[in-house]
Amino acid sequence: MDDTQPDSESEPNGESNLALILKKLRELRKDFGQQLSGIKEDISKIVKRVEEAEERINGAETRIQSSEDGAEGAEEGTASVIAFVEDLLTKSFELPPSTALNIERTHRALAPKPPNEAPPRSIVVKFSSYTVKEDVLTRAWQEKGFDFQGKRIQLDHDYAPEVLRKRREYAEAKAALKGRNIRFQTPFPARLRVFYEEGTVVYGSVEEATLDMAKRGIPVTVVKKTTSLLDQISRMTWQSSEKRGNRGTTRTNQGFKERLHADRRQDT
Repeated sequence: MDDTQPDSESEPNGESNLALILKKLRELRKDFGQQLSGIKEDISKIVKRVEEAEERINGAETRIQSSEDGAEGAEEGTASVIAFVEDLLTKSFELPPSTALNIERTHRALAPKPPNEAPPRSIVVKFSSYTVKEDVLTRAWQEKGFDFQGKRIQLDHDYAPEVLRKRREYAEAKAALKGRNIRFQTPFPARLRVFYEEGTVVYGSVEEATLDMAKRGIPVTVVKKTTSLLDQISRMTWQSSEKRGNRGTTRTNQGFKERLHADRRQDT
């Protein structure tokens, strides 16, 4: 009787300790989930601020695309390059000689010089006036660019990298619309406005656009929204395991009892 009494008391104590440990683990799991949510929110805010800063920096800049590297004939950023761009725009768009473009600086896109057979780097032009920049772009879009040294030159906004990436995602959708002779526009920052016969629709993402276009019978690959790394982490086991927590606790307690009885038999 004396031998069994301590064992009968130790079993509930052991279960109590195990339950306490499991409780602490659940608390830690919950705390980690809350911290991760906070980190995710902070990162999202930082990304948004960076994108806004890039948009402000690029707000008065324009890209001249398809101009051969070295066509400006001088060192980038110098007064002669600015004069080259001013002369190019003035003559190409037949602007009055008195038109003040007020270009602050010009330079090639920040990338290594490509091989001769590859597309040339764009020329980035910084205007002092946002209004002048918009006037130049509007004229360029109306005339669909201009010819220079046997090549068609296009002008566009100097988009932030993330905005440019999102706009490029519409490439297949725009090609499908062109194939159906459906007019469209790509408003800033990265939307798609489509002029259907039934009415105009503005899409906020490529996922939204391709899904609706497919429903309308337009042959296009439906793009599904990708899950970011932060979203994947936030959905890991500490959230889904809550549903099976009680079941796991029962199995753990049973295993603990079995080990406790086995130790008792060895002692006897």
